[in-house]
Parts: sequence; structure tokens; C-alpha cells
Amino acid sequence: MEKSYVFYQGEIIEEKDVNISIRCKAFNYGLGCFEGIRAYWDEESRQLYLFRLKEHYERLLQSCKALWINIPYTAEELCEFTLELLRKHNFKTTVYIRPVAYKGSNALFPTLYDDDNMIPARTKPTGGYLNSALASLEVLQNGYDEAILLTNEGYVCEGPGENIFIFKNNQLITPPPSDNILEGITRKTIIELASKELGIEVVERSITRTELYSAKEAFFSGTAMEVTSIVEIDNRKIGDGKPGEVCRKVKELFFGMTKGKNPNYSAYCTAVY
Repeated sequence: MEKSYVFYQGEIIEEKDVNISIRCKAFNYGLGCFEGIRAYWDEESRQLYLFRLKEHYERLLQSCKALWINIPYTAEELCEFTLELLRKHNFKTTVYIRPVAYKGSNALFPTLYDDDNMIPARTKPTGGYLNSALASLEVLQNGYDEAILLTNEGYVCEGPGENIFIFKNNQLITPPPSDNILEGITRKTIIELASKELGIEVVERSITRTELYSAKEAFFSGTAMEVTSIVEIDNRKIGDGKPGEVCRKVKELFFGMTKGKNPNYSAYCTAVY
């Protein structure tokens, strides 16, 4: 088996040498946060591109700040560590990177203070994804592929780990930050591509559950999910029950962008080699 390396406590070491205490607060209380980052391999140029790398680390540091987790590195330093780690592996394929920051104290009490009365939606805390895991498990047990979560008021929020868009009346519609969504980096990218490249009006507003059924198209967006069409919701076909044209065009633009093919968005791609 090939060696696997990780960045841990300021060093790049073999994954097998990492030890986390059973008393760790991330394990006992979910006091941690994470990011999901993709690096896309382009065979034509033989180059690996990290997509919107600095923005992901800026969001990680924002999550850490909200959760009182002190990180002794800047976003720029974390970017450099990531580049070093990928070069150490010498990856020549699309890869997924999962930075995790956590409370490692051995004292068994939470000691986390925040002004919010719930897990802040704008962060990516490890404990907060228990809801996502339970939702995903429930839908899989009932024969579906993915869940769509609702707000307390009954409006569409997001998927367990991705944002959602619908297309109807020539508008691309997505829930606003006020509906407790994670303000996804891929979501922001899709909004930019749809408006600038396709000339589609993008509207951020609340969406009711039943409004999903009348959509011409629907799709998810996220670092792990990328751009994925939704063809059925609650046993109702969306549009003609096939991936839609807007989703296809957005997806094509997105993958071109992530592999450094669009010079207008070259700043979003960080070359590894």
C-alpha cells in the first residue's frame, strides 16, 4: 500500500503516525470544523488545479473564529501547506482535500461560548453534520438518493451537504442566506456563471416545498456534489424527468473553469505543479 501523508500539528507526516486522544473534544462534543476542497486534474496540460483554495481556507478560519478554535496559521500559509502536501503525494488525478480543525483538550467539558442560539449556519462544524447524516440515512433507507432540508418555517433550505437551485420562469432561484443555508463557494460560483456567462437572472429568495414540483429544472451544487441534476422530488418528476439544459450548460462551464480552461476565471485556479 502506498504511503498516505497528512498535515498535522505543523508538519507533514504519515497518516498512520497521527494519534488523537479519546478525550478529544471533537470526539466527545463535536467541537471541530472542516472544509472540503477539490483539486482538478487536467490531462491535457498535465496540471492539477486547486479550485478557489484561499476562499475555502478563509471560510475555515471564519468557522474557527465562531467556534473559538485558535489556528496559528493564515489562509495563505494553509494554502502553501496544501500545495506541499499534494506535491508530496505526487497526485495525477482529481482529489478531495479535507482540512479539519478541532478542540484537542483532554478536559472533558465543552467550554464553547457563542452568541448564536443554534449552530451558526455560516460555519461548517463537525457536530452540525449529524443532522445531515441522519437525513441522508433516512432517505437512503426509503429508496431516495438525497435529502432536501427545510427551515423551521417550512421553506427549502439546502441538501445535507450542498446548496440547491431551481429554474423556472427563466430565472435561476436559490434560497437566501437568511434561510439558514451555508453560503457555499460552489453556490457563489454557479451564480456568477449563470449571470455572466449564460445571461440568466439569478434570484435569491425563499422557496416553498410545493414550488419545487413546478420547477422546470432543479440541481444541487457543492464541492463534493459539484453540479448534480435533480430529476425527481417527493415522487414527482421535475420538468420532463431528465437533466435540464441549464444544468448541463452550468456544469460544462463549471468543469471548464475548474480545469483552467477559461482565462476569465484563471484566478480561481491554483496550479500545484
